[in-house]
Amino acid sequence: MRLRPRRELGGDFYKLLSVLLKYPDERVLAAGDELAAAIAVLPPSRQRQAVERFWAYWIGATALERAQRYVETFDFQKRGALYLSYYLEGDKRQRGTILLRLKQLYAAAGLIPHGNELPDYLPVVLEFAAWAPKGYGEVVLGELRPAIEVVRTSLRELGSPYVHLLDALCENLPRLAPLDAERMQRIIAGGPPTETVGLEPFAPPEVMPATETRR
Repeated sequence: MRLRPRRELGGDFYKLLSVLLKYPDERVLAAGDELAAAIAVLPPSRQRQAVERFWAYWIGATALERAQRYVETFDFQKRGALYLSYYLEGDKRQRGTILLRLKQLYAAAGLIPHGNELPDYLPVVLEFAAWAPKGYGEVVLGELRPAIEVVRTSLRELGSPYVHLLDALCENLPRLAPLDAERMQRIIAGGPPTETVGLEPFAPPEVMPATETRR
């Protein structure tokens, strides 16, 4: 995992959020002490308070409870998935363009994501934000902000402890622009865009992950 706690927010702050938003498999669970240390050195801020609220849930739950909560939250909820470009483009061809651009950005920054997740998966985006030169991650997160806010709203409605992590993330980003707020509300009200005529696969083969079953 190799978190390198730092006093400023940014960099490893995004890496911390990335790890906490991943499925709590054995590797994530084994990093408990490292995660606690990274939280402990965050400077006093609303971001730290939000992460600490999530951490209170985490340390009070069993490994089985964490896994069940994660699946119930992100796999079974209509607006709970962490694949952000889906909310922006739905089944339209343009989603493949977003995915390919993200993959190219990651490669240009020298980031080679591990696993089989799509490049719009929020933990992967956050890993890029931690890895990329200062400011680059915020630009990408800003472009995906309406989708992040859709998920955040869903988590708040569910009463999910994971909302605290998205609260921390959004506290670290510029205020939501009016046009992005309107777009978010349209997605919440009507769902993602759809395209049914002559539909091709939603992403080009080079950005599609191998099929993998979550355990």
